[in-house]
Amino acid sequence: MSLALSRNGNTIGGARIPAFASLVHSLVVGEAGLLKFKPTSERLASRRLSRRDFYHTAPRIEESYYFGGCVLKQKRYLMLVIMIGLISLFSFACSSKPQLSAPITESFTPLPTPTTPEFPIQLKDGLGNVIELEHPAQRIVSLAPSNTEILFAIGAGAQVVGRDSFSDYPPETQQIKDIGGGFGQLNTEVIVALQPDLVLASALSSAEQVKALQDLGLKVFYLPNPTDFDGLYINLMTVATLTGRTSEAQALINTLKNRVQVIESKIAAIKTRPLVFYELDSTQPDAPWTAGPNTFIDTLITKAGGTNFGHELNGDWVQVSIEEIIRREPDLILLGDATWGGVTVESVASRPGWNKLKAVQNGQVFVFDDNLVSRPGPRLVDGLEAMAALLQPQLFPTATP
Repeated sequence: MSLALSRNGNTIGGARIPAFASLVHSLVVGEAGLLKFKPTSERLASRRLSRRDFYHTAPRIEESYYFGGCVLKQKRYLMLVIMIGLISLFSFACSSKPQLSAPITESFTPLPTPTTPEFPIQLKDGLGNVIELEHPAQRIVSLAPSNTEILFAIGAGAQVVGRDSFSDYPPETQQIKDIGGGFGQLNTEVIVALQPDLVLASALSSAEQVKALQDLGLKVFYLPNPTDFDGLYINLMTVATLTGRTSEAQALINTLKNRVQVIESKIAAIKTRPLVFYELDSTQPDAPWTAGPNTFIDTLITKAGGTNFGHELNGDWVQVSIEEIIRREPDLILLGDATWGGVTVESVASRPGWNKLKAVQNGQVFVFDDNLVSRPGPRLVDGLEAMAALLQPQLFPTATP
């Protein structure tokens, strides 16, 4: 409950109140108050899952307040606030010993299993569109490999009736109807024929593609790409809410958080960080592309105990000359383009000028499965573990990169 202040006096829920009552209200029920009261509208809204990338609507009741299971009208609510405030202030004044707060710990505590949200629901997607579902989606078309992996990871694989051409994990996806897509054209006739109750899009789909699908009468939800693990967890719970799989998603999130914490706790003790060049595309061998700041690759390299070569560059995806690479001398080179471009460690050594790099001379060029870092799904944690084993092998001697 926020306290609205005006120049001429104080108000709660639009009603004028004395200055003392305003002070007591802020002490008792404010953001840092002694007790937490919720207006009925907030109580109803809190019954549904709230996340920063989507929201739910709830009936607004402006003139009554919820306390202890009861709904209080505004006047009684103000009287109760003043009475509790007087008691609280009196108790504080009479206390002889200050109360010290408990120390803050950074250990991960699993969140409780959420209750299944009540349908119908309304969620806001990454394009700002509000999507309403009367029930959990049961016939889903996925337009991105990351979305498909999320759906299977939270137990909603059986609800997927169509997937894009690049969705190849887990292996069961190959039994699902291919609707085209990726960087090519979507087969809208096939999508419509599948009669989906939800089309799950991603950054691989343009806003124009989303609009075209909506114009066909399809319900499309655009899932934005996360740039950190918190964003990943939000995406997992978003998809779980759409599909009625919140319990499974929360169990998955708890497991992923535990695995990330294991890496972070070991990396916290390192003294030095290697400079890492992550190669995305070497179509021009003398000017390959790498990942810049504000990308998940940048986040993973940092969390895995390294420093991203592209962190100081401008742009998410940056082309770098071999002269600049030689000048900055990366300690490790990871070949993400080995996954789809067939680049090998030997081919890197044969490039003109690349044999001058110490990473090439010292055998610190490694093939890396780009699917683990370019698909913003639960396997990003696999990517973190594999990367940490390469960057800080002394901390993970039994890990297999």
